[in-house]
Amino acid sequence: MNTRDWPIRSKLTALVVVPVTALLALWIFATTLTFGPALDLLAARTLLYDLGRPGETVVAELQRERRLSVVQLAGDGAAPGLAEQRQRTDRAIAELRRRVGGEDLRDAADDFLDARLDQLVTALESLPAGRGFIDRRAVDRAGAVGLYSGMINSAFQAFSAMANLPDRDLNRQALAVTGLGQSRELLGQTDALLAGAFTSGRFADGEHRQLVQTIGNQRFLADTSVADLPDAERAAFQRMTEGEAFGRLRTMQDRLVGPGSATRPAVDPAAWQESYQAVQQALREFELAQADGLADRSIPSAVRILVRLAAAGLLGLATVVVSVVVSVRVGRNLAHRLTGVRTAALETAERRLPDVVARLRRGEQVDVAREAPPLEYGDDEIGQVARAFTEVQRTAVQSAVDEVTLRRGLNEVFLNIARRSQGLVHRQLALLDRMERHTEDPDELAELFRVDHLATRLRRHAEDLVILAGAAPGRGWRNPVAMVDLVRGAISEVESYDRVDITAVAPAGVLGRAVGDVIHLLAELIENATAFSPPQTRVEVSGQHVANGYAVEITDRGLGMSAAALEDTNRRLARSPDFEPTETARLGHFVVARLAARHGVRVRLRPSDGGGLTAVVLVPADLVTDEPSLPPTGGPPAAPRSAPTPEERRLARAGRLST
Repeated sequence: MNTRDWPIRSKLTALVVVPVTALLALWIFATTLTFGPALDLLAARTLLYDLGRPGETVVAELQRERRLSVVQLAGDGAAPGLAEQRQRTDRAIAELRRRVGGEDLRDAADDFLDARLDQLVTALESLPAGRGFIDRRAVDRAGAVGLYSGMINSAFQAFSAMANLPDRDLNRQALAVTGLGQSRELLGQTDALLAGAFTSGRFADGEHRQLVQTIGNQRFLADTSVADLPDAERAAFQRMTEGEAFGRLRTMQDRLVGPGSATRPAVDPAAWQESYQAVQQALREFELAQADGLADRSIPSAVRILVRLAAAGLLGLATVVVSVVVSVRVGRNLAHRLTGVRTAALETAERRLPDVVARLRRGEQVDVAREAPPLEYGDDEIGQVARAFTEVQRTAVQSAVDEVTLRRGLNEVFLNIARRSQGLVHRQLALLDRMERHTEDPDELAELFRVDHLATRLRRHAEDLVILAGAAPGRGWRNPVAMVDLVRGAISEVESYDRVDITAVAPAGVLGRAVGDVIHLLAELIENATAFSPPQTRVEVSGQHVANGYAVEITDRGLGMSAAALEDTNRRLARSPDFEPTETARLGHFVVARLAARHGVRVRLRPSDGGGLTAVVLVPADLVTDEPSLPPTGGPPAAPRSAPTPEERRLARAGRLST
């Protein structure tokens, strides 16, 4: 990272922000390390009551429905109480879905638990389809046991994901309680397998082997989980398992795994059911009591962590505040003063200097001392920079004054030369006009017409200089002139006039004060059309009345322009920009824009239908009048007060030259 290119304010800010940010980050990191475990402990109670209790209820109802479903598959008809049990299961699942979809549980859960919750919801969605298989007897008893056991296993996976407490002892106890729940679930699978065997009178293929594996896994998981319980809870569990019901159930399990029970259960169904219900209820109550104890023990642990966090956090925050205050007070003065210098520089570059240039171009006088006031920012290095910039301001303003003065002088030089050339061309045209009127030889007259044509083009180029210098060409007419004569006059000022066709020009006239400028404008556009189209193609000129005035269209068959170039050119033609000597390729556009702006004429280029471009010139309605009547001889426009001028005669003769 190249810090040398940073702004001064950014560097000062970095000097203040970087160390303070590092200190603040360390404080936030240390606080988060402490605050996160406290939140986890506080969230344990939410997880227990919003997931643990509803989830445990769903597991119990699924275990009961599993047993009844196996009984139905083992018998000939529907199992008594299965329909009611399914309703209880659906209500428990609905409550669990409501809790899982709530914000409290999702906010307390981490990403891992969120994924396990989604898996549980997905597993429960398969219950209706599984019930259909059972009702149609499309699945055997082992398949039914597997269906319900899979959903219950998803619930215990979610319970295991809850056991993510920061306290090691609490977390080990939570995992032990979850393991006891899974052991109780294996006991429930044993009961479901036996229920089917009791109903049908014998084990199905593979059921006894599955029963033996389930009993072995249940005993192993129970012993492993109890070993992770605290001493008091482990002693309580051992006292509970020494009860009569546990002893009878263990004896019956030993008989079931023996070789004499491979075909049919070697235990009494009623005795098994009585002992199983007692053991199942005792185990469930023990697990719930352990879960409540975990939730109660997590609150004091979280409070202790939060107290330590508050003490460390306040001390760290005080350190951060002191660092911020010191850093801000050290850097504020520098930042304020440097910002002032920067603001003054931007104001000069963006507002003051452009305003000075604009006023100079309007001919106003500018006081350099007033436009570049001194900047006072003390006597240190910043103050020295400010004084140096004051000198830069004065130099810039003086340079702008000198540049505008130079440009104004150059404009005067151009205008002087253009006026002289214009006067000489006018004298030459007047001389040619007299010679044409006294010449009878047709060949000599044709040569004089060609010289007249060259002189007319020279006059237009001289007028270009006058227009670019910001003055008016000075050529005008007393009376309105027919639009068709204006078009012919413009064509006569173009080098390749013989490639231009007048297709259709609706009758109209233009007021005399705008005739010269409109002719010049049209001549520039026609010149461009002939210059930027192949020599063998034709340029067509047409005119018609429109709603806002009179539109003249000049169409060529050239290569056209790109969309971007066309948009840029139309923007220049619409706003009459200041002449830039560096853009010599666009002199015609500057001249057209200046002439159009003088009379409110609108000029726009657009692609033509057959390729090339069409220039549309819209003459406003206040310049358009009725077409003046022509003398019977087809001569120049009538002048009721005096004889036609040489310009009017030349305009009439342009019609003969352009045809």
